[in-house]
Amino acid sequence: MSAPAPPSTEPSPPVLFSFPDADALSRNLADFVVKAQNEAIARRDKFTLATSGGSLPKMLAKYLVGKEGVRWDKWQVFFADERLVPLDHEDSNYRLCHEELFSKVPELKREQIHTIDVSLLDDAEELSDEYEKQLRDAFAGKSSVRLPVFDLVLLGMGPDGHTCSLFPGHELLTERTRWVAPIEDSPKPPARRITLTLPVLNKAHRVAFCLAGEGKQEMLAKALDEATSQQVPASLVRPTPPGDVYFICDDAASASVKYAKTEFKL
Repeated sequence: MSAPAPPSTEPSPPVLFSFPDADALSRNLADFVVKAQNEAIARRDKFTLATSGGSLPKMLAKYLVGKEGVRWDKWQVFFADERLVPLDHEDSNYRLCHEELFSKVPELKREQIHTIDVSLLDDAEELSDEYEKQLRDAFAGKSSVRLPVFDLVLLGMGPDGHTCSLFPGHELLTERTRWVAPIEDSPKPPARRITLTLPVLNKAHRVAFCLAGEGKQEMLAKALDEATSQQVPASLVRPTPPGDVYFICDDAASASVKYAKTEFKL
């Protein structure tokens, strides 16, 4: 009797869900998040989430706030990237997420939301090291863990294909040792930021890009139909097994994509 084949180490192909409009996208995104939450709680009695800013917090909050079955007390929230500004600054991803989501959920306590240490804003290296320490404490409580494994990472994608604060052609695309890295020359203002690195994104159980509107058409097609392109950082987000990457879109965003769409089932 032959030995079983070893498990594949090749990333699974992306899964593309497309919904008629942005409202349907938000409604199904809420179901997707709750499913990820429930599986995470069953595994480890907590749910670790990293999220970006942009249009995502509003998209996420629309049907998640007040939704039955959300176990806010089990959530640990991190930021996939953050701008090096005070937390109440208009450029802060925390402020945007607070206004759109956190402030509407009293069950989600401040200590469950992991923000940058604003006392270190003048030193991007030290600040990114401190944020990495927060990850180490949350995921292992020790420094020996190789990489954090997020239950879910929610991302957007810019018109140049950037995601988090990982930009086309930037040296951070080749970073392999740091979990959190500083960037002080972002081509999109503000210039000073921190970001999760590709090794962290590619260790997650689930990564989901959430994209709506015609403005996403061209770059989404490049990310999916030309997935080997090194010019599109979003196409480099391919979690290793058993992780998966999803593109959760509306039909306006996916109109130019040739990549096969998958029926959404939970």
